[in-house]
Amino acid sequence: MEDANVSQQFPTTNWRLSTLANHLTGHSPAMASVNQNPALSPSPTAGSNGAAASVFASISQAPEDPILGVTVAYNKDPSPVKVNLGVGAYRTEEGRPLVLNVVRKAEQLLVNDPARVKEYLPITGLSDFNKLSAKLIFGAGSPAIQENRVATVQCLSGTGSLRVGGEFLARHYHERTIYIPQPTWGNHPKVFTLAGLAVKYYRYYDPATRGLNFHGLLEDLGSAPTGAIVLLHACAHNPTGVDPTLEQWEQIRQLMRSKELLPFFDSAYQGFASGSLDADAQSVRIFVADGGECLAAQSYAKNMGLYGERVGALSIVCKSSDVAVRVESQVKLVIRPMYSNPPIHGASIVATILKNSEMYNEWMVELKMMADRIISMRKQLFDTLHERGTPGDWSHIVKQIGMFTFTGLNSEQVAFMTREYHIYMTSDGRISMAGLSSKTVPHLADAIHAAVTRIN
Repeated sequence: MEDANVSQQFPTTNWRLSTLANHLTGHSPAMASVNQNPALSPSPTAGSNGAAASVFASISQAPEDPILGVTVAYNKDPSPVKVNLGVGAYRTEEGRPLVLNVVRKAEQLLVNDPARVKEYLPITGLSDFNKLSAKLIFGAGSPAIQENRVATVQCLSGTGSLRVGGEFLARHYHERTIYIPQPTWGNHPKVFTLAGLAVKYYRYYDPATRGLNFHGLLEDLGSAPTGAIVLLHACAHNPTGVDPTLEQWEQIRQLMRSKELLPFFDSAYQGFASGSLDADAQSVRIFVADGGECLAAQSYAKNMGLYGERVGALSIVCKSSDVAVRVESQVKLVIRPMYSNPPIHGASIVATILKNSEMYNEWMVELKMMADRIISMRKQLFDTLHERGTPGDWSHIVKQIGMFTFTGLNSEQVAFMTREYHIYMTSDGRISMAGLSSKTVPHLADAIHAAVTRIN
């Protein structure tokens, strides 16, 4: 009697159970039941066979990312001699990813701490991480820090820091044009355009010398409108590996300050370029020392090997502490609807290392080891090309600095090296020196030699 009442109150219950049973057993009456029930009539987007046509059917296949797509192609190649020199990630001499010992120690401390919880961080992120990150890039004795003129927020690595900074400037800065170097990291123009800024370029690289086009740089920045934003690579310029000298940095600073251009530093390789944290931050610090304002985006992907943890910081140096407080309040309004607040684990690793003197010193040793190995790869590649008598002047390989080398190879030569030698790199001839080893240098040298002798 109770079952009958249920059926009367819910007349479609038995029908639904029957439809489900028929569906699970593959019996055709299920479709007939659907046709008899107007509540489950086919969608207007259903095809002639009853299958629903996707509302996204007209969307075309997007091209692979020019950098990450290199790894996709590499992974599909079955060759035993293939070499991936596309993506900027450090590899050991054995070609394996490296997790720093000091990072493992920090993680162990965090895991063994029973007081740790998984609560949300504030919008601005982990407070200790922010304070320590500002000290790392600006220097512990920086007047800007001592006078509380720096607003620092934790972001999603370098990309996220640039994106948040770009959108903050688009909302609150009077000039919405940002000048970026030509060439630059492929993501820069996309990030700033989507943030709401208009992107223009200034000359940076000279293909003839494979060095800095300093005259063109000064000329273009001198012609920029007063107050324009200028993106500067703090060190280890990506993709060229070409950096200004300290004397050139000082000339750039004087020009930019005279035109009231706003510096926005991208610091992705502090300590990873030369092996010295202080040396790699000098470009930023000379701009902060003059009392002027600037922005700096930091990433711990390379120098702590925290690629997948997505750990970064955005610092905005202001004229006064009260301005810094207001700036931070507005940056929070950018972050909140974007990703609400940042993840806790990676930032906790960084803070643990930076505030412990013993771990900090161990990090500096491991950091220098990575930088020195990359410098060694440069020397080995240059020497091997010289031994082979490869046409051209390859001294730029040892003159450039950081993870990347702009080889000067053209797209046809790159395609040849991929096709014939299974060497993968971006089409502009940029190679990641961190992906090389003593075993793969001869193979790369053979490929370069063949490419430049057979293809102009």
